[in-house]
Amino acid sequence: MNRKHTILLVEDNPDDVELTLRAFKKSNIINETTVVNDGQEALDYLFATGAHAGRDPQAMPQMILLDLNLPRTSGLEVLRRLRADARTKLLPVVILTTSNEDKDLIASYDLGANSYVRKPVDFAQFVEAVRQLGLYWLVLNERAPSRGGPLR
Repeated sequence: MNRKHTILLVEDNPDDVELTLRAFKKSNIINETTVVNDGQEALDYLFATGAHAGRDPQAMPQMILLDLNLPRTSGLEVLRRLRADARTKLLPVVILTTSNEDKDLIASYDLGANSYVRKPVDFAQFVEAVRQLGLYWLVLNERAPSRGGPLR
């Protein structure tokens, strides 16, 4: 798959980060993956603020894999802020969570999630889910052009 498209993985559980990265490798997803460990860090990364103030604000990820249960700022709040800003409104966001709560599923779609995937417990199933996500979001999907202009 295309190396130039970055994936932003927003996940606070180190075991799930390692599992996801292993699943990417096993699925031949060689894209650069940036990992942030909480919702506030995700916002700082995307809007080039805080610890990520030196990052090129025009270099947006091709896809965001977003956990819901995050410290500091929840995944739903991250999604709310992304969809409220013209610079990030159209970024593909895939919720990747262990939550079985219907309210989380409904809230995610209400806030503009592109997809909602429950993390399978079985590694082989997880690898297949990641492979399919990568194939669709990184290869097949046509991403909307940027409309927001540069960050100021």
